[in-house]
Amino acid sequence: MGDIIVIQFCTLDGVVSDPDGRGGTGYGGWAFRYGPGPVSDDKFRLGARMERDGVQLYGRRTWAAFAQLWPGRDSAYARVMNSVPKRVATRGSIDAAAWSNSAVIDGDPVAWAAAERVRRNVIVIGSLSLVHALAAADLVDEYRLITFPTVTGAGDRLFAGGVPGDFRFTEVEAIDPAVLTVLRRERAGD
Repeated sequence: MGDIIVIQFCTLDGVVSDPDGRGGTGYGGWAFRYGPGPVSDDKFRLGARMERDGVQLYGRRTWAAFAQLWPGRDSAYARVMNSVPKRVATRGSIDAAAWSNSAVIDGDPVAWAAAERVRRNVIVIGSLSLVHALAAADLVDEYRLITFPTVTGAGDRLFAGGVPGDFRFTEVEAIDPAVLTVLRRERAGD
């Protein structure tokens, strides 16, 4: 059985929106103020898990942004990102040819993720409304957060509505100047 794993860049005050500044907010670009180090390659430490037995799950806007970035890159991690299966939660359509191994999910993305995790890891990248829906359905098994030493005072927060269940810290690693924190869900029988 796989896990549903959420990966996010966030601020000290829990904001996850507009880390690269593309959203045009007054607080945007906070993750990129520190240079490429904390945001490049596999800082979330998921490459082998994604390549071996995972599927990435995106909302349409996050997928569209990544489909413009990753296909032109050729690092070891870019090869992983470009080769793994990618599924997109959208009511519309995407240009699946824009990024290899991409397809739209038919039906409810929460139900799809619940069914998919039976056979492999589902790695949710960005896509806050999707993350909130999965958390509300009590389906998130793990959060991998790269937290930056920034307080924005505004923006969409990862845990704004609370999170059901208990999590435990399983890993904390400095990624100068940020910190990778891995939180695993404690479920009965774990």
